[in-house]
Amino acid sequence: MHSVISRAKNTITQSVFTLSSPASAVVLINLNCASSDSSAKKKPALTNDEKSYEAISSEKSSPLKIYWGTATTDRPHPVYFVPAIKVAQFLQVGCNVKILLADLHGFLDSDKAPEGVLEFRAQYYERVIRALLRSVLVDIGNLEFVRGSSYQLSNSFARDLLRLSKRVSVHDAIKASGETVKSMGEPTMADGIYPMMQLLDEEYLDVDAEFGGIDQRKTFTLANDTMHKMNFKTRTHLVNPMALGLSGGKMSSSDPKSNIDLLDDAVTIRKKIAKAYCTPRKVEGNGILAFIQHVLLPYLALQSPIGEPSISVVLPTHTAPITFHTFAEVVSTYEADILTPQIVKKIVEDGLIKLTAPIQREFEEDAEWQAIIGGLPAALRQFWFKGSCD
Repeated sequence: MHSVISRAKNTITQSVFTLSSPASAVVLINLNCASSDSSAKKKPALTNDEKSYEAISSEKSSPLKIYWGTATTDRPHPVYFVPAIKVAQFLQVGCNVKILLADLHGFLDSDKAPEGVLEFRAQYYERVIRALLRSVLVDIGNLEFVRGSSYQLSNSFARDLLRLSKRVSVHDAIKASGETVKSMGEPTMADGIYPMMQLLDEEYLDVDAEFGGIDQRKTFTLANDTMHKMNFKTRTHLVNPMALGLSGGKMSSSDPKSNIDLLDDAVTIRKKIAKAYCTPRKVEGNGILAFIQHVLLPYLALQSPIGEPSISVVLPTHTAPITFHTFAEVVSTYEADILTPQIVKKIVEDGLIKLTAPIQREFEEDAEWQAIIGGLPAALRQFWFKGSCD
């Protein structure tokens, strides 16, 4: 494998919201995040204490180091904007961010990424995620991409994995992977190896904190209980919610009713959103509203000179636009049936088309990116698009 670590290029210098104090930075880091501690799951993972201030202060020579890992399995879809927005927020407050392209984890996860596609997948993911971050107009100068296979096949990692296997029970390892690995029947040894490798990633990437979805919380709990036994530092874990797909459940590339591809054109996006689940007055399980909450509002806040999002719409019964600055305002108006499903769908359509347009332009202008897909053998290309391969 090549491209061990690559620092993000094409730094964007557009002026956006700047923070006035470390306390403000802590607030932004904590936004939509919670501690992985089950006893305090509604509490922020970073608190406004002196240590946190020092860690994120721009005056420090060693800013907070955070990593987000993604297994290179299915094609990235719009829900990837959720972690991308958080990564953008981390970068905005001066954190150093590493994005782990977990190619070997993808291989372990029910063989979602056979060996023949590992390199293609990693290249595709890196290009997509770069484009995602550029589309939200954030400076990516402090961003690095790391391939898991660049160090997870080393002798030292293998030794530490064996050491770790003596300190983690089979039960705890399988439990930790329960929400992240899709087992087909009886759990395999790979299901237990998967989270143990993730624990070691924190040490080998040399970070202060790991960021991930709420489906990672059991792995984070295992890390909190285990890393000190290896004489490794116990890291902070930042947990964000899993965004819903258009059908109301988890968005998946294998579910055509839930999935929008990042390379879909505007006409296709509008058609798919028009069919999305969006019951009048009902907020729970509403994927359209969830996208407004976790993607559009944070994105608009990043673009605002004062860090305040703003969504303006003209309601059928009004002549002047009404402006929303918080998700609570959106919810109360939707529950009152003033905001209708048709209106919120239009908000998401317009926002998603704006966000994906730069990604599509990059793809159209990048022959190497196109070749990643075009260079795949037919059977492997089918695996990539359909999620199965003979």
